Amino acid sequence: MISEFLAYGFVQRGLIAGSLVAVICALLGVFLVLKRLSLIGDGLSHVCLTGVALGLLTQTSPLYMSVPVVLLSSLGILHLMDKIKIYGDAAIGIVSAAGLAVGILLTALAGGFNADLFGFLFGSILTVGRTEVVACAVLLGVLLLFFLYFYRDLLAASFDEAFARTRGVSVKRLHAVLIVFTSLAIVLALKVVGIFLVSALIILPPVTALLVAKTFKQVLLFACVFALVSVWVGVYLSFVFNIPSGATIILVNFVFLIFAYAWTKIGHSYAR
Repeated sequence: MISEFLAYGFVQRGLIAGSLVAVICALLGVFLVLKRLSLIGDGLSHVCLTGVALGLLTQTSPLYMSVPVVLLSSLGILHLMDKIKIYGDAAIGIVSAAGLAVGILLTALAGGFNADLFGFLFGSILTVGRTEVVACAVLLGVLLLFFLYFYRDLLAASFDEAFARTRGVSVKRLHAVLIVFTSLAIVLALKVVGIFLVSALIILPPVTALLVAKTFKQVLLFACVFALVSVWVGVYLSFVFNIPSGATIILVNFVFLIFAYAWTKIGHSYAR
């Protein structure tokens, strides 16, 4: 069954793209969760509906249209937080609501809901093309280089911003770069889990890793492992049982979270 599953080219492309996106979202998610900015994934994913609807309305690639829309929205969130001094959750809510409203209006103008739109709403990992695979690989490569070069600065900014500033770290600039990376990751993850579930791919693996890891490097490693395994198991189950891949991937992540929580409870009981 597994050999038959892996024999299809579209399955191979979906698994490669899903694995790359999973690692990207897991790595970014660790820092976003620690900075309590994880909901930015949910806000920007809603804005993606505007980009997708624009693509369908203009008959161009929804992914290409989503990139500038989501990047501008992320900069809008940063502007609201930095210049107008609006709290992060409120700024995310404002941009998310505006983006979702515009997206719904554009969807109506584009002819309403159709099969293409549903693929972006709920995920369609087996329709991933080679272009998306290459884009995911490039983004992961750039992200890894960024993390390797700025690892200590990111670590300091995540746990103690005041200390990071005394070391000369530009915390605002780091946050801005992380949010830009998150914007691009969300767009690439649309076909993997869909607009409505992409934020879960950013939140669940890091939270699960934080429950079981003992060091920060273990958190990064475990988050990537949980995300990767969830994609492979989720895609396989969706293939076997003919169920939506995006929802299955997220449910597998949720099961990992439950087991991690149970594991910590068992460990604490034995420690007593």
